[in-house]
Formats: sequence, structure tokens, C-alpha cells
Amino acid sequence: MHISLTEQDIVLGCAAQETWAQQRLYEQFYPKLMAVSLRYANNKDEALDILHESFIKIFKNISKFQPNTSLMAWMKTIVVNTSIDMYRKAVRHRTEDIDGVYDLVVEDTSDAIDLINEQDIIACIQKLSPVYRSVFNLYVIEGYSHKEIGELLCITESTSRSNLVKARTKLKELISKSF
Repeated sequence: MHISLTEQDIVLGCAAQETWAQQRLYEQFYPKLMAVSLRYANNKDEALDILHESFIKIFKNISKFQPNTSLMAWMKTIVVNTSIDMYRKAVRHRTEDIDGVYDLVVEDTSDAIDLINEQDIIACIQKLSPVYRSVFNLYVIEGYSHKEIGELLCITESTSRSNLVKARTKLKELISKSF
């Protein structure tokens, strides 16, 4: 006899520190949260570190989760914040100099786009410097404003804008070289 568990049952089990519930939550959300971690990490090992640290925080704070809200969104926020925390530790007191913002020339890359898949894009994003990768992910993927990014990463708003332009340029270059 197989008993179907709801998301709420799993959350309540995790809040009670039930191993079965923690395992179920981990297995159910691992792929989606790993995808988020990979966007912020230099490589798969670093992404695993981010993800495991995030799950520790998730299990520790699961009792703070508000029912009738999105569990996935709540956990994704923890993964993004953990990524930012790890970034801050890695580059403590270091910011990129502003070389000036320049216009990004958009070229026709339809041939490259037709040939590229999700893993290739993630691989190219992982080749960006940590600051470029963080700004790119926060702005393009997560939808943060440059002001919010500046506050999160302890950089100026204009540095965030500049780093986004540089990240896009570098990403375009990496994609073009790959294909």
C-alpha cells in the first residue's frame, strides 16, 4: 500500500526533523535547485557546495516556511542568498573597477543559438568571473534591479550596470567561440 504525501506533509516532517521527510524533500527538489546553484558556481563541485549549504539552511529554517506560499520559490531564494553569501566570502572587500559603460553591439547569433543547449549555456556562464556571473544571474535570471544587486554584492549601482554589460559581452564571446 503506497501512501501519497502532500508537500505540507513533507514540510511538517522536515520541521519535526524526520529523516524520511528530509530525504523526500531533497530528492524532489534537488534537480531544480541544482540548476539554480550551477548558474552561480564556477563548476559542478562548487554548485554542490552551494546546494548542500542551502539544504542545511532549508532544513534548519523549514519551520519559518509560510504555508500557502510556494515552497520552491522559498527554497530558491535560500539557494540564491547562499550563492551570494559564498560569493561575498570569496571576494571580501574586493570590487571591480569601473572601466566605463559602453554600448553592447548586438550581432546576429541565430546560428549559434540554434546549436547551443542548456548545458552549453551553463558552461559558458560558469566561465564568467564570479562578479560578472553573479551580476548576470541576479539581473537576467532572477530579475533583481541594479540597485538591489549593488546592495546584495556591496558594489555601486553603476558597477553593477558596467559588470552586466561586460558579462554579456564576455558571454557572447564565449558562445561564439564554442560554436
